[in-house]
Formats: sequence, structure tokens, C-alpha cells
Amino acid sequence: MENKYKYFKRDISWLSFNYRVLLEALDERLPLYERINFISIYSSNLEEFYKIRVADHKAVASGATESDEESVQSARELVEEINREVNRQLDDRVRIYEQKILPALQKNHIIFYQDSHVEPFHQQFIKDFFKEEIFPYLQPVPVSKDKIVSFLRDNRLYLAIRLYPKEERKESPILESSRPPLYFVMKQPYAKVPRFIELPCHEKNHYLMFVEDIIKANLNLIFPGYDVESCYSIKISRDADILIDDTASSADLVAQLKKKVKKRKIGDVCRFVYDRAMPHDFLDFLVDAFHIHRDELVPGDKHLNLEDLRHLPNPSKSLHSPEKPKPMKLTILDEKESIFNYVARKDLLLYYPYHSFEHFIHFLYEAVHNPETREIMVTQYRVAENSAVINTLIAAAQNGKKVTVFVELKARFDEENNLATAEMMQAAGIKIIYSIPGLKVHAKVALIRRRGLNGEKIPSYAYISTGNFNEKTATLYADCGLFTCRKEIVNDLYNLFRTLQGKEDPKFTTLLVARFNLIPELNRLIDREIALADQGKPARIILKMNALQDPAMIDRLYEASEHGVQTDLIIRGICCLIPDQPYSRNIRITRIVDSFLEHARIWYFGNGGNPKVFMGSPDWMRRNLYRRIEAITPVLDPDLRNSLIEMLTIQLTDNQKACRVDAKLQNIFKKRTPGTPAIRAQYTLYNCLCSNNTQQPKDQPAMPQ
Repeated sequence: MENKYKYFKRDISWLSFNYRVLLEALDERLPLYERINFISIYSSNLEEFYKIRVADHKAVASGATESDEESVQSARELVEEINREVNRQLDDRVRIYEQKILPALQKNHIIFYQDSHVEPFHQQFIKDFFKEEIFPYLQPVPVSKDKIVSFLRDNRLYLAIRLYPKEERKESPILESSRPPLYFVMKQPYAKVPRFIELPCHEKNHYLMFVEDIIKANLNLIFPGYDVESCYSIKISRDADILIDDTASSADLVAQLKKKVKKRKIGDVCRFVYDRAMPHDFLDFLVDAFHIHRDELVPGDKHLNLEDLRHLPNPSKSLHSPEKPKPMKLTILDEKESIFNYVARKDLLLYYPYHSFEHFIHFLYEAVHNPETREIMVTQYRVAENSAVINTLIAAAQNGKKVTVFVELKARFDEENNLATAEMMQAAGIKIIYSIPGLKVHAKVALIRRRGLNGEKIPSYAYISTGNFNEKTATLYADCGLFTCRKEIVNDLYNLFRTLQGKEDPKFTTLLVARFNLIPELNRLIDREIALADQGKPARIILKMNALQDPAMIDRLYEASEHGVQTDLIIRGICCLIPDQPYSRNIRITRIVDSFLEHARIWYFGNGGNPKVFMGSPDWMRRNLYRRIEAITPVLDPDLRNSLIEMLTIQLTDNQKACRVDAKLQNIFKKRTPGTPAIRAQYTLYNCLCSNNTQQPKDQPAMPQ
């Protein structure tokens, strides 16, 4: 029987999220360079999307790989739909950039040249700069179909050049068509020369220029004896997904990854991006010469790789961005207060990036120097380079502590860093457990196991987070981390680490762990709200996540809606649930994009007035619920539970940066009702945390209806 429920396509939904990122560039309330940065983020997101998701679909469409989820035909149709939507968005990106950003820069006395034509007072500088700083690093390579075709590096910018040999002057002009054209490609300098060049000031104005436009202005110096007809930017995106046999042993898996990560830069072409102003016959030549498939063509702008805009120089003193909220240190954890002693009395909840990640580093540091520490156990999914977390764990091992770290080697784009840090830790005496065959470990957990010097029982400590142990992203991502010494959670977490070591069939009493007790408990929680609704009582679900894609769980939310359960979804990215349908009329979707990346996973179930709140690592994606190890904890401390409820309340009442996602995947900004205060959730939450820096008990906040 055909399912009456429908779903958004995962990748089209993601494109809706990325378009929401682009819309931030339109917000004139933001500092100008912050708006420019959102264009950079949008462009960077899109690049990775093509390298992974679109590359996968193209592989299925070509018959190179098989998929249980899509046919060759459906994959082809999806790629076409993706390209149509991306082209529509790129038209808007051009409009925003040219009609909003560039005039705003000019209004602030920053002239950003957009082609090779410059004012007379800069022409000599352009020529001298080119000769001295750029020319030595240029290597034009001829392109001749089936004879001379160079390899195009992944995500590097190239100039494609068409030129003609100069003819001696004759009485009658030689028609250009009678001279055979020559083609060259030339990689732009990558490490030697900045993408953006600051030119000398003139009167009150500052001037900036793309390095490729300086090259274009001096092509006659590169090709003496030729007439340069035209020059356009091109680039290749290559398949960056790594297909490995993850049922292999740890040693084989490490060997596979080391070998395949090196080949990422020479993967199959999944996108050929070109300046849409390029003539058709020029494009046809390149397509034939580089053996590009037509469905890999993506028209771009005059200037590609706009993710580089995050490096755009800011020469104007008047345009310095106001500082974002700085991570605060809790007054309850001043230098004299031990985190161990505090958490022994009361659970502790940190909100990143509003709270300092240094508290977690201090927590590890205490474990290193506490004589009663028996063992430190941590999962590693994505850590920073030169990580303070890793350095502290190494110090613990060198201090004679037993340290066990589970390293997930299959964290995409972090494979090399994870391998390097794992080998460094191993050399320091840390016990390393590598990826579980067939699974990813995505849980973000740490455990400090302690025993009294005379064998007496003393508290051990558990830490469960929604984000990685990464001090750099902890200043950029909005996450939560919970410290507790509750025995039921500590014991469950120890069982989880034993499971990662393959030592026993675990039993979890309090933690929810994907692939064990998570799905059954979620179904019980939803059933409880349905039963309340059927009894005519208030029934409420709020789910804050990065993504909602699993059809089985979406069906449960549709079912709950049909029974009258009021459901709010705060979903940053992919959301395959379709609102505003007869079966979803009680479900609302909120999307927040602001200064920090919303990354926390918080779940609220009304439970008849005795709410249950959970936090942890998984989204409701198939991969998270069925193919990964994820850890979720109930928040048992009533004060901390109320604090999370207040955070959800603030996000649902945001009227500055929150959008409602409608049935057409449009981002509809929530409007501020006259007479109500402006609520910008991230900054409102920060101010609340600042004014309540002691985490004193509060009355339970009322949930929005």
C-alpha cells in the first residue's frame, strides 16, 4: 500500500538551508564584512556538497556504483534538479554580490575592481606588481585535444585563454577566422600570491583587486607575439568521498585510509565550473579536450571560489566588525574552585561558545593531577590541530595515568588529522581503539574513573556533549556539554566504552545509545505524548537538531500530529518532514542562522507536566540512528533542565534570525509583532547566561504554545 506520508528530498532540503545562509548577506543590520563572510560560507558549503553528495549521485547515475536508495534514472533526475536549484541560487548570489555588497563597499570608500580595467593612476602599479610578484609563478600550459591535456587540480582556479598568432600588417585585414586559435590553461598562484591585492589609496578611497584580474590585464606580457582574444576562469571539483572496506581490521583500515586520502585530490570529476560569459565554442573545446561530461557543467561567475572572500582585506578603519560575544568563565568555577568538587555536589551544564571551553580543559587537567584518577576515557571524532585536549591526554599518560581514546578514523575530511593525532598519542603510551567495523562512533563523551587511595568508593565523572572535543569549533559552534557524577550515567558510560572495546553485550539504564535502546525509548516518549493528546491533555514535543531525515521517525511525528500533539522542530539544516499538510498541521519548523553555527541536539517531551529533556550527539538521520554509535543523556538536574527549556523557548520566539520553513522549502522570516521585544536568540541567550552566571535555581519557564 502506498504511504500517504510524503517527504522532502534530502539534498533539495539541504540546498534550502544553504540558501538561508546566503540570505544573511542581505541583512543590512549586520556588519558589512560579516555579510561578505556569509557569501564565503555559502560558497564553501556548496563546494563540499558537490564533492560528496552530488559526486555520489553522479556515480549512481553513470552506473559506476549501485545504490539501494535510488535507481540510475532517479539519480539522473535528482542531479538535474539539484543543478537547476543551484543555478537559481547562483543567480541570486551574483545579484546580492553585485547590487548589494559592492555598492556598500564603495559607500565605505572601498573600491573593489571587478575586471582588468583600472583607473589610470593604478595602471603602472598593476604592471609593476605583476612583473615582480606574480609573473615568476605562472606556467601557461598549451591544450590540444588528444595531444596536450594537463591535469586540473581539485578546487584550484585556472585561467582558460584563447589567442591567435599575430599577423604582419597587410593592406587588407586578415579575418580572425582564418587564423587557427591556440588554447592555454594557467593555474593561478595559490600559496605565493594572495587572492586579493590592495592597491595604493587615492584621495579618500581604498582599492582592492582580484589577482586573476591583474593577470588578465597583463596577458600580453605572457604571450608576446600573440593576440589574446579572451580569458575566462574555470575550475574542477573532484569526488572527495573515500570508499573503504570498513569491515577490515584496524591495521588494514589505517593502511586503506593512508592510501586513499592521498588520492582524494585526483578523484573523478564531479563538476566543471566555468565563467558563464564564455562563448559556446570555447566551452565546447574545453569539454572535448578534458573529456568533461555535459552533465558535469555548472555555469559560474566571472570570479570563482568566492569562499575566498573570508580573506578579503578590510582597509577601512570605520568598517571593523563589532566583537561577537566572548566566551565567559563561570564565576562558580573560579581559580580556587575544583570542577570535581563542584560536580560532586551538582551537575554542571556549559553552553558553548558562550561559556569557555577552557572549563573542559581544566576538567581534564584536574584528572591528570588528581592522585585518585584511575583512567581517562575519551572519544575522538574531530579535534583541532595542535589540540589542547590531546596535549592534556598525553600529559596524563606521561603522568602515569591510564588513558584510553577511541579514535574514529572515518570522520570525513578529518581522516589525516585523526590518524596523525592517534599515532602521536599511541607513541606517548595512550591506548588507542580504532573505528568499529561497519560503524562510525559519533558519540562525544568522556569518562574520568576514580578510586580512593585506600580503595574507598569516591565519585567518578562523566561528560556528555553535543559537540566535538575541539577548542576551535567550540568558539564557533553553539553546543552544550554536561558534567555529572551520577552513578547511573557513569556506569552506563563505562559500559559504552567497554562496548567500543568489544568486551560485552551492554545494558544501559539511563543513557540512550543508538543501535541499542535509543529507538525504542523515542517511540515510548512519542507514544506517551499521543496518549496524552488522545485524553485531551496538553501534549508537546520540541526537537532541536541539525537534521531530520529518517522516514520512520518522521512518520512517528506525522502520526503524533494527527493525534493533536503540538510539535516544534528547530532544525538548522536538512529537514525531510513536510509541514502544512493535513497530517502535519500541528508541526512547525524553525530554522536559525546567525553568528554561530547551531549544532546542539536537545529534545523536549512534555510528559504531562513533568517534562523530560535529553541532549547528546545524534540527529534523526538514518546514519545516526542505525549506523553509528551515539550517546544521549537525560538532563536529570531540575535547574539545568529548566535552563535548557528556557533556551528552547528563546529560540522559538526569535524574531530576528529565525525562519519558518514552509511546504515549498521557502525560508519565511518570522516577523516581530508590534509592541514585543526584539529577540535574537543567540544574543538573548548570551545575555541571560551573563546575568545568571552562577547557575542559581530558577522557576520553571513557561513553554510557548
